[in-house]
Amino acid sequence: MAIPGLEQLPVLPVVIPLVAAPLTLLMKPGRAPWAWATLVSWVTFVVTLLLLEAVWVHGPVEYAMGGWGAPEGMSAPIGITYYVDLANALVLTLVAGIASVVFPYAYYSVESEIDHRQTPAFYTALLICFTGLLGVTITGDAFNVFVFLEISSLSTYALIAMGARNDRRALTASFNYLVMGTIGATFYVIGIGLLYQATGTLNMLDLHQQLMGQSNRMVEAGFAFIITGIGLKLAMVPLHLWLPNAYCYAPSAISAFLAATATKVQVYIILRFMFSVFGFEFAFLEVALNAFIVLGIVGMFYASFVAVFRDNVKQMLAYSSIAQIGYMLLGISFGTVDGVAASLIHVFNHALIKAALFMGVGCVVLRLGSSNFAAFNGLAKRMPWTAWGLIISGLSLVGVPLTVGFISKWKLMEAAFQTQTFIPPLLIVLLIGASSLLAAIYIGRLAYAMLLQPVPEDAEPVKEAPHLMRITMWIMVLANIWFFFQTDVTVGVATRAAQALLDTGLGYGGAY
Repeated sequence: MAIPGLEQLPVLPVVIPLVAAPLTLLMKPGRAPWAWATLVSWVTFVVTLLLLEAVWVHGPVEYAMGGWGAPEGMSAPIGITYYVDLANALVLTLVAGIASVVFPYAYYSVESEIDHRQTPAFYTALLICFTGLLGVTITGDAFNVFVFLEISSLSTYALIAMGARNDRRALTASFNYLVMGTIGATFYVIGIGLLYQATGTLNMLDLHQQLMGQSNRMVEAGFAFIITGIGLKLAMVPLHLWLPNAYCYAPSAISAFLAATATKVQVYIILRFMFSVFGFEFAFLEVALNAFIVLGIVGMFYASFVAVFRDNVKQMLAYSSIAQIGYMLLGISFGTVDGVAASLIHVFNHALIKAALFMGVGCVVLRLGSSNFAAFNGLAKRMPWTAWGLIISGLSLVGVPLTVGFISKWKLMEAAFQTQTFIPPLLIVLLIGASSLLAAIYIGRLAYAMLLQPVPEDAEPVKEAPHLMRITMWIMVLANIWFFFQTDVTVGVATRAAQALLDTGLGYGGAY
């Protein structure tokens, strides 16, 4: 439907940063590229908020690029169409909101970690990555998902490699990510090719209509290729090996941005294809949901167990992200409104948690030059604002009450009790609790180092991180508490989004 007075609103989240990116490259190194990119992120965030409000009030939105809609008598549009419902409006707002905080945070971090001459290229690549993530989320064309995935991925490889100024291992991490990301993209595009061969269309709405009642080997193979390709991009166990080093050796601002946004967009893609494109009428879907239960639980425990023994806090948090992906897959595997809603809620809440944690670690890297555990000894005495921000965010990751992490775990347990799977609901709940205990162990290690370990005798006095970094970090920390009390925002939107995804089988609330 058209939004009164705001007909062009759906395309703006992609157009604004895309147009701004090349202009950033033309600027002189220094403050100007950062200030411009920050302004662009703020404007884009406002646009996504308006879009979320419009979808909440008026219902799902359809936008035909270039006016190439469906001719009379045809259901599928000729050109590329953007579709916005509550599911992708929520993810759009999340990605833009994280960007609007990470961009201002990045100034001092980038000045210390990136060659001064590369700052225009850095912010250009970050805006392109931002554009790609937003495009993946908003498009209604299956091949366009691939295009935007590659836009975000190619810029991410360059951004991670820019961390080589401080650690040459960033180049290896970037190359590994490039290889694995290329394999994932290849799997995805093969899957799309098989679906096109079977249906003759790439539009997601039309794909759903064409696939209704189809369950042949070509379609099943296409489904398997798509889920495997996105699973690799998502870093789903056992396809996760690229992620820990990519997060560890990337510049601090990039670690914070990617950890809070990139994997969340991949979860959205899985939701969209499983329930909007294929739907419950697709017989192979039940097999995939059962596989997700196993992969989710294995990921929760394996990655959490590895995180306990990491000596680098960035690597520890990276493995923690892999474990949290397991929780999201577990919610999806239930195949119910409550389960999908719990997954969407955790997508949102985990973004807040990881943004705050990686931003806190970035403050430590700026002042102490390392993210190894030894650098955090006695941090509560040396950098108390940073230390307590990390502790509160860590408690949210564990799922302690009064934080958003508790809401995520509670909703997931509720959904488990209302689901009938081959694993008893009570056992699933106990496994969620046991996995949370592992998170308590590695977060406890970090808290112990900051609160109880003595400051090294030869340590020089250090100041807190600059105000801009601390303020933006604490915005994320306080968001972890605020959204515990304002659950109507996240739970309400996520529940309605899940209802539309599962009830209509289209994911667009019947807007068409």
